This record gives sequence, structure tokens and C-alpha cells, in this order.
Amino acid sequence: MRSVCAVGWGLSVVLALGLGAMGYVFLIRGNVEPYADGRTAVLLLPDERNRVLGEMRGLLEAVQEITVAAAQGDMATVAKSASAVGMAAAEAESPQMIAKLPLEFKRLGMSTHKAFDDLAAFAGTTDDRLEVTARLGGILDNCTSCHAGYRLGLEDADKEK
Repeated sequence: MRSVCAVGWGLSVVLALGLGAMGYVFLIRGNVEPYADGRTAVLLLPDERNRVLGEMRGLLEAVQEITVAAAQGDMATVAKSASAVGMAAAEAESPQMIAKLPLEFKRLGMSTHKAFDDLAAFAGTTDDRLEVTARLGGILDNCTSCHAGYRLGLEDADKEK
């Protein structure tokens, strides 16, 4: 009876360690490797990489629209453009791709989408162009941090020779 209990405990420990390691890889580390320029390469499939790059282009287009609209005092357009790239824009991502992203990359991305939602809400209550521009600058800090620390690469094809 004792040997059966010991085997059960041993199996439980092995299972817990395995689940912990998988949790670390899928929730924290992601599918990454160091890159030659000092940044972390986030390794994705070509379709996943294209999707993330497309999302980033959408964010940049929104920044351009918001900048022009704020300069013109058009807070309705600021709110509309910011809302379009808020949290709702991040909801369609696949869990398989999200698992490949390191935790800090995910945090930066989600806080950026949330900040756009916050900017949209603020734009609906103000006509202060300078404050809108200042808040947009804060959002761009996230963009700069992400691009300084990460690059998107392709799985099995991103090793610089």
C-alpha cells in the first residue's frame, strides 16, 4: 500500500512540475530567443507575424488620425479613431499566438489598447488639444518601449548568421 501511495505522490510531483514548466513557457516566457542586436526575437508563424504587423500598422494609422484631429480640435474623430484600436481590437487574437508572446510584450500591448480606450473616453469629455496630445505621447511611450525591446521573427528562420 505504501509503494502505491509513493508512486501516486511521485506522479503528482512530476505532473505538477510539468504543468508549471508549461505555464512558464506559455504564460511568461513565450516563443522567444535573443537576437543579435540585443532585442528579444518573438518567433511566430508567417501568418501570425503578418497579423501582428498589421495590427501595429493600424495603431500607427490611428495615431496619425488622432494627431491631425487633435490639431483641428475635432474630438469626435479623436474618440472614434482611438476607440477603433482599443481593447475590442485585441479580442480576436488566437490563443495559440498569444501563448507565443512573452508576458511583458502582452502587458505592453494590452495596456496600449486600454490607453486608447481611455483616450477615446477622455476625448468625449474635453476640448483640450494639448492634454489629448500629451496622453497620446504617453501611449507612444509603450510603442517605443516595445520596439526597443522586441522584434518579430519567424519560427525556425530568424537566426542571424
